[in-house]
Amino acid sequence: MKDSAALISRLAESGDLTDAELSLLLQSSAHDAALFRAADAVRRKTFGNAVYIRGLLEISNYCVRGCRYCGIRKGSGAARYRLSPALLLDCCVRAYGKGFRTFVLQAGEDPFFGDDSVCGMVRSIKQHCPDAAVTLSLGERSRESYQAFFDAGADRYLLRHETADTAHYARLHPEDMSLERRKECLFVLKSIGFQVGSGFLVGSPWQRSEHLARDIRFLQELKPEMIGIGPFIAHHATPLRAFPNGGLDLTLRLIAVLRLLFPEALIPATTALASLSPEGRALGLQAGANVIMPNISPPDYRKFYDLYDNKVSTGCESAEGMAELEAQVLAAGYALSMGRGDAPSAGRIYERCLLAG
Repeated sequence: MKDSAALISRLAESGDLTDAELSLLLQSSAHDAALFRAADAVRRKTFGNAVYIRGLLEISNYCVRGCRYCGIRKGSGAARYRLSPALLLDCCVRAYGKGFRTFVLQAGEDPFFGDDSVCGMVRSIKQHCPDAAVTLSLGERSRESYQAFFDAGADRYLLRHETADTAHYARLHPEDMSLERRKECLFVLKSIGFQVGSGFLVGSPWQRSEHLARDIRFLQELKPEMIGIGPFIAHHATPLRAFPNGGLDLTLRLIAVLRLLFPEALIPATTALASLSPEGRALGLQAGANVIMPNISPPDYRKFYDLYDNKVSTGCESAEGMAELEAQVLAAGYALSMGRGDAPSAGRIYERCLLAG
């Protein structure tokens, strides 16, 4: 690729690339090795060799949304479940005893979990696991709801934007959803004081290189503390079931580009990577990712949180497979960290909130 070494150097030093240059870097494998080396050097400078562990707890697969790529979308025919507050807390306490210090409560957009219910869950976890961080991923809510969650003790909130192109967003989502609303929620979360995570699908239907450039530009505007991207993987019971899956190589390049642009970001090697390839997680780490989220949900429920076909939730993807996971991470050249793993900017966020009153 012409001048790819110079592009990688500029990306690492200033992030000052045009959309065309970003697209050029993403679409060719000619200098992947150099890109991954540069990304790994940046993550090691900021985080050392630490890979942070989060316990993923899928609390409900009910959803009122009809996102066209999602296996738990409204009307999908999925067998539904909700975890009781007691079972949810038991999962966290058990994982806490194994050393987990971050819990990610994820669900479809389920109105059953109102503000009082969510706040009660957060307070309960904080009471029994006082030095643990709580991350919520419960979709779009009102400012008042987000504020209540924060006041109850929630530390982080994950809300992927999926695509930053308005027309593309409309093709992937139902008419009652809008990119404008999704962005508004993300900026509200930032203003409240959450450590915020966003991200996008890679290789989703109708995605073009300019869409990816737009995703990156939006993240540069948002400045999230966490960035989660993963390949589109089709689900047999969705309208997009006939489309091909997103590519592993492009996803890895994007992880590396995002690491260079966001040196302090917490970037997961997602379950979707591991679902595409047995080496997907290790490759993601070597491309700049520094977070893994083993599943701590009750084993009998995991199969029902069926976002896409062949989603893995056992072995290294589960709390039961921590020994195997640690061996895999060590083999890739890193070490597990069971600490909270806050973003380096977390202290600055706290100071900003104090100044805001």
